[in-house]
Amino acid sequence: MKIFLTIYCLLFLGWTGWLYQNKPLEESIRDGALIYQDFCLQCHMAKGEGVPGAFPPLAKSDYLKNELGKSIQGVKFGMRGPIVVNGLAYDGIMVAQGLDDEEIADVMNYILNNWGNDSESQITEAEVAAVNRP
Repeated sequence: MKIFLTIYCLLFLGWTGWLYQNKPLEESIRDGALIYQDFCLQCHMAKGEGVPGAFPPLAKSDYLKNELGKSIQGVKFGMRGPIVVNGLAYDGIMVAQGLDDEEIADVMNYILNNWGNDSESQITEAEVAAVNRP
């Protein structure tokens, strides 16, 4: 009986831990919208259109779609150097915003599901945690 109860408790704790780490996509997008307003809107603008020649667009961004890992890495650690987004060259600096892995996952989910972007999967905190410094 003790073994059954122990196994049940371990399974319950593992399941609740998994649920806590993997919030529903709608909640992640909602949380990401607030993070975007606080950290990203100043450069990338309200509708993700960016500023040509200065700040790349996030709306309908081929870079986000084709370089998702580098995009996460850029939010997590900052980025510098040339990139091409939707056919236009950008060569600037984006400093790390000091966001934790959950916040990065949330803001990425928000960006990847707005302004003409349509993600097929959800970015998780664990996925962001696995991204290493360049």
